[in-house]
Amino acid sequence: MKLLSQLRTSSFQLALLYMVVFATSVFLLLAFIYWRTAGFMTEQTDETIEAEIAGLAEQYRGSGINGLISIIRERVARDPNAKSIYLLTTDDFLKLAGNIETWPNGSRSESGWINFTLDESVGWTGPERLARARIFEVQGGLRLLVGRDVEELTNLKRVIETAINWGMGITLALALLGGFLMSRSTTRRIEVINNTSRRIMNGHLSLRIPTRGTDDDFDQLAENLNQMLDRIVYLMEGIRHVSDSIAHDLRTPLTRLRNQLENTLMSVDNDEAREQAGRAVAEADQLLATFNALLRIARLETRGNTSDMKQVSLGELVSDACELYEALAEDKDQDFEQSLEDQVVIEGDRDLLFQMVSNLIDNAIKYTPEQGKIRVNVRREGSDAVFEVGDSGIGIPDEEKDQVFQRFYRVGKSRSLPGNGLGLSLVSAVAEIHKGTISLSDEHPGEEYPGLRVTIRMPAYSPNRRRLKDSQTIPASDAGEQSSPAELRGT
Repeated sequence: MKLLSQLRTSSFQLALLYMVVFATSVFLLLAFIYWRTAGFMTEQTDETIEAEIAGLAEQYRGSGINGLISIIRERVARDPNAKSIYLLTTDDFLKLAGNIETWPNGSRSESGWINFTLDESVGWTGPERLARARIFEVQGGLRLLVGRDVEELTNLKRVIETAINWGMGITLALALLGGFLMSRSTTRRIEVINNTSRRIMNGHLSLRIPTRGTDDDFDQLAENLNQMLDRIVYLMEGIRHVSDSIAHDLRTPLTRLRNQLENTLMSVDNDEAREQAGRAVAEADQLLATFNALLRIARLETRGNTSDMKQVSLGELVSDACELYEALAEDKDQDFEQSLEDQVVIEGDRDLLFQMVSNLIDNAIKYTPEQGKIRVNVRREGSDAVFEVGDSGIGIPDEEKDQVFQRFYRVGKSRSLPGNGLGLSLVSAVAEIHKGTISLSDEHPGEEYPGLRVTIRMPAYSPNRRRLKDSQTIPASDAGEQSSPAELRGT
């Protein structure tokens, strides 16, 4: 699988492209060398034949037909290995002289050149060999064939062709191996950047991409990314400092304002004034809940994982949350169904997990109409602990399911209901700390009230499984800060 993933990398594809270009260049070079070498050897053979023909023609002009026959016989006698081929016949192919008996059959060019095989068909007594000759007519109706044995030349061409084929094969193999090694080295450097980037995205903002000190392209890229990360962290710290300062500074006067309004509410006798003061207290509570939620989300996202992870029975924790909210479901005459498996244990922070579970159950009750149905499920699937909440409420459109985890985002159909759009953001932050994944789907697809099914999968506890790595500590004031049902509702 790792090999297949490496073959799909752009670095390997680029190396493969270079391999094709390099192999094509080598092929063209070897083809040119073969063409020039084979052509040169063929030209030498043809020139040798032409020289012999010129000598025979001169002898014929000087001594006539008898002199031509004599010189052919003399040359045949001087060449026991029959490197040169001669045949002189009459017009009706009756042999007069030569070292083959009959006229050969073969493809003949317009210039008179012929390629044929020396075998029994031409009266050859030795092993079969390839020959090349030229044919022309002599005055007096005679036919003359002068050629050369080209078996060695043909064998040499075959050796060259074999060498070229092997050379191309070795070139392709080496190019492929080189491309694989190059892409492997490049992939390793890229994987280091990817792994570090993933850990940074998981909340470890202090990490930086390592460099080798070679000042190559990857080192320059890593240095630029590190400088960008430094700048981002600096800006985030500035924004976080301002946000925390605002939240802290405003939470104190808001608390005083809320207490003063509550005192006013207790001391006012006028019903209308009491009603107005009560609404003001409720608004102050909502503002305080919003600030508290913002502070919790900011701390969760910036602190990353917690080091105070303990074994938590997910079924018992969800059962406690259901007991807390069951009364709210009864007030709306809702069917509150629970299916909680025992022995589903995870490693986590119980207080944070309780906040996550409570938020989801509270949202299900709030957005489900009266006489609706709420379903809470805890089960184990393989190595995952699964917590699931389903309802028969108004649901979330498919195009908005990816956006509801953003802060202050609210679905259009729920804007008339109380809330600040921070509940699912808090749920997402807690799930991320516990290495969980969240998926949203319709509980009743296609119906008027499709409802919503929220499924959270977290790694189940196993004695052999290592604890969460690279964890950081959340302050005790945060970890232990419990939200009341009133604070959790409407988020």
